[in-house]
Amino acid sequence: MTAAGPMPARRIGIDVGGTKALGVALDTSGRVIAEDKRPTPRGPNSLEPLIDVLVDLANDLGYAGSLGVGVPGLVTGAGVLRAAPNLDGVADFDVRGSLAKRLDGDIVVDNDATCATVAEWQLGAAAGTSNMILVTLGTGIGGGLVSNGQLQRGMNGFAGEFGHMVVHPDGPRCPCGRRGCWERYASGSGLAMLAREAATGRRLREVVRHAGGDPQAVRGEHVQAAAREGDPEAMAVIDDFGRWVALGLSNLTNAFDPEIFVLGGGLAAGSDLYLKPIIKWYGELLYQPHLRPMPRVEFATWGPLAGAVGAALLPSL
Repeated sequence: MTAAGPMPARRIGIDVGGTKALGVALDTSGRVIAEDKRPTPRGPNSLEPLIDVLVDLANDLGYAGSLGVGVPGLVTGAGVLRAAPNLDGVADFDVRGSLAKRLDGDIVVDNDATCATVAEWQLGAAAGTSNMILVTLGTGIGGGLVSNGQLQRGMNGFAGEFGHMVVHPDGPRCPCGRRGCWERYASGSGLAMLAREAATGRRLREVVRHAGGDPQAVRGEHVQAAAREGDPEAMAVIDDFGRWVALGLSNLTNAFDPEIFVLGGGLAAGSDLYLKPIIKWYGELLYQPHLRPMPRVEFATWGPLAGAVGAALLPSL
């Protein structure tokens, strides 16, 4: 990381989610010294209210000329949000330009998973590495890439959409319109899908019990609950899930040769259940594992603050 001038005493980062905007202030050492949040405005006329929320949040956190904002969706290098699946009515919205009209200083807007990547690369599980990949395992799959010490955004700023690698061309339809995307199998919703499929024919009885007796109501948290009780059928679903995660990691390894994968997102809360099967299958699926150092696989350290912390660091990259 190379500084773009003197390091500001207080750096503000905001992570915009579908329901809330979470902001943090960092000091020069990267320590979180303040935290605040606001509801994310929703509805067809929410764009200007969203800018109001971001400006108010930044000011309340002590804005001093350095602001990074992470937003979900496709974000150009100029900070224009081209599309956002969880923000109503957003298309070609110039987030950075709108903020710059209200705030002086360094303002950077990027994809939320890219921001989380920065947090784990600079101050988290991948600190000290030059080649790393973050994979966020949530409702879908996002991520980010650092190669040879440089954050990679791609030609249009859209790099890191790993969840839409096709791993099964005849698989279930993805919300993106294609079939068999990686996130259909290896995300939180993918875990639930694998469990519902396994629950047919009176299988996964303990998991179904946690779901109130309805196989179609099974979610990932029900699988986790049964697995923590030692249920072997639930553990088998988690093992299958680990295989799908590892398949994507092996493909990314062939493409980018990272030193470490950092796994973030909502499923990081169950890292004790998932890490062992993921590493087991990764070792089996990895191309020529006996000829290469095996990349490390670790879960993220920043949890729900990752996007905001990484956003705060963006203007200094």
